[in-house]
Amino acid sequence: MLLMKDIIEDDNPTIREKSLPVEMPLSKEDEQLLLDMHEFLVYSQDEEKCEEYDLRPAVGIAAIQLGIPKRMCAIHVLTYDSDGNLKKSDDYALVNPKIISYAEKESYLKDGEGCLSVNYEVEGVVPRHAKVTVKAYDVLTHQDITIVARGFLSICLQHELDHFEGKLFYDYINKDDPVKYIPDAMVIE
Repeated sequence: MLLMKDIIEDDNPTIREKSLPVEMPLSKEDEQLLLDMHEFLVYSQDEEKCEEYDLRPAVGIAAIQLGIPKRMCAIHVLTYDSDGNLKKSDDYALVNPKIISYAEKESYLKDGEGCLSVNYEVEGVVPRHAKVTVKAYDVLTHQDITIVARGFLSICLQHELDHFEGKLFYDYINKDDPVKYIPDAMVIE
C-alpha cells in the first residue's frame, strides 16, 4: 500500500523530469502500481482510512510523484448532489493518457489547486481548459477509452498530465498578480 512517505515533494528534482511513454502490453508491475495509486486515492478520501494511514486527501496522482517517470496516473473524483449524497464517481487508472482536444474557454478552481507533492498552500488562479478530451488505456476497465471531461474532472486530468511534463500547478499562477481575474472563465467552486 502507498503512503505519504512514498510521495516525493516539489523540492525533489525528480518531480521536474519528463515522464516516458509506457510500453504496451502493460507489465504486471505497472498494472499493480496503477491499482495501488488508485487505492491510495480511494483511501485518502475515506475519513477512517485517511486517518488510519495518515493520508492527505487527493483526487489524482501521477507515477512521477512516486519517483517513477512513466506516463501513468490515477483519478478518483467524487461528485455529490446539493444534499451531500454521492451522485457519481469518476475512477481511472490511466496509461499514456493524452489530451486530443480542448475547449478554448478557460476555467479555474475558485480556491486554487493543491498537490500531494506540494505540502504547503499556494494562493493563486491556475488557468485551465474548461473541457478536454483525453485518450488512454484504462487499467480499471482493461480497455482503450476516451474521456470527455468538463469542469473539475477536466482540471484534475490537466493537473496530472502536466506532471508528465515536469510541470506543477503553481507554474501557471501569474507571479505579478496571483489572483488575477480571468474574463469569461468558468469558475469552479
